[in-house]
Amino acid sequence: MTEYIIAGSVMAGMGALLAAVLAIAFKKLYVYEDPRIDQVESMLPLANCGACGSPGCRAFAEKAVSGEIAPGKCTVSTPEGVAAIASFLGVDAGSEERRVARLACAGGAHVARDRARYAGLGSCRAAALVAGGGKGCSWGCLGLSDCERVCDFDAIHMNEYGLPVVDEAKCTACGDCVDVCPKKLFSIHVVSHRLWVACKNLLNGDIAEDDCEVACTACGRCAADAPAGLVKIVNNLAVVDYSKNQLAKIDVIQRCPTGAIIWIDEKSGPVKGLEAKKITRKSPLPVVEADLPVYVAAAAAQGAPRRIPRV
Repeated sequence: MTEYIIAGSVMAGMGALLAAVLAIAFKKLYVYEDPRIDQVESMLPLANCGACGSPGCRAFAEKAVSGEIAPGKCTVSTPEGVAAIASFLGVDAGSEERRVARLACAGGAHVARDRARYAGLGSCRAAALVAGGGKGCSWGCLGLSDCERVCDFDAIHMNEYGLPVVDEAKCTACGDCVDVCPKKLFSIHVVSHRLWVACKNLLNGDIAEDDCEVACTACGRCAADAPAGLVKIVNNLAVVDYSKNQLAKIDVIQRCPTGAIIWIDEKSGPVKGLEAKKITRKSPLPVVEADLPVYVAAAAAQGAPRRIPRV
């Protein structure tokens, strides 16, 4: 019996000692967390998109409570939501211009030529590893929907020509589409960047148009019509200097013959210039015999069934 009493006493003593150590450690190591953080986090859209520059809404709430960031920095939240957070914290809401993803390509299947038919895993990244995916324009969108699948906010949908279309009202500028595109066609811009070059083709003139009817041909008309320094032709491609964005106007696009440079209107969306060629074709461009290997073209000339090369 004595042994049980001693063992129980030892265990009780050890328990009391450990409890004391834990209490002291808790007191010494305790990190105070402002209870307002939980409240601010609950008032955020909880998209965890990273558009504000923070890794998530919790991190944003911590910075907002500490005064490191203004509530208006969250461009995904509604104006009412931002105002509610600012009122709760007793700070100025601040403002941040919305940012959205933009695609530097307009080469859908009805205007951009395929030099071969890709047959493989339905992924742009996979296709890009196989001879570039088969598209005539080495810089063009492959249209296999990687960007649509990776978007968690339902902001990207493929149109009937196999080209991704960004819904700016839903886009949070999270950057996932930027990361996933193997051709690096997406970039994040503030919505006030209305002047946009929907092309990355570095070829010029007829060579560029052979592969895509809406490619930039480096004709230089937009640069000539733009205020000094706003648009330049760099490596056969029109490039907009957005540090001069206040000079941008729709007049710049009017003489573009292919419509490669556009104006993104706040209400009506993308607008082409008056002299841009009108595209009426609805069906995909065919892979013509001139684009096929010699042995395939010869077989076709002899009446044999034509086999389109696959990459």
